[in-house]
Amino acid sequence: MNIRLMCEEDLELASLIDASCFRESWSRRLLEESLKSPWNILLAAEEEGILTGYGAACVIAGEGEIQRIAVLEAFRGMGRGRKLLEALVKFSKDRGAGAITLEVRESNLPARRLYISAGFLEEARRKDYYRNPKEDAIIMWNRRL
Repeated sequence: MNIRLMCEEDLELASLIDASCFRESWSRRLLEESLKSPWNILLAAEEEGILTGYGAACVIAGEGEIQRIAVLEAFRGMGRGRKLLEALVKFSKDRGAGAITLEVRESNLPARRLYISAGFLEEARRKDYYRNPKEDAIIMWNRRL
């Protein structure tokens, strides 16, 4: 598995991966805008040249935010999500972030366990933040970068 910077050629497949992972998915256009933003990074996880997942983060005013980590179901449990998370945290630190946050569906226990194992703590909750179905968001922080 290889982690690299995402390029424009990856956007179509990344949007399909996103749609397979999230009920409220990002469009190709939104991914393209994110790719062009000077505050963002999009990383691609690939296996033998095939995109199997991606991650997105931004850093503004000394704080990072993990915006997305999406891995195709057939490639989950193989460390891709962890590698993407580690690379996004490193990017944030390199860009001057002293802390990094993310939000996750309350029911997404595998993701919550991954984030906790990477040093994130559950600090807050956004009531009914998600739709389809309605669900709270758990806000997590790693303030020890």
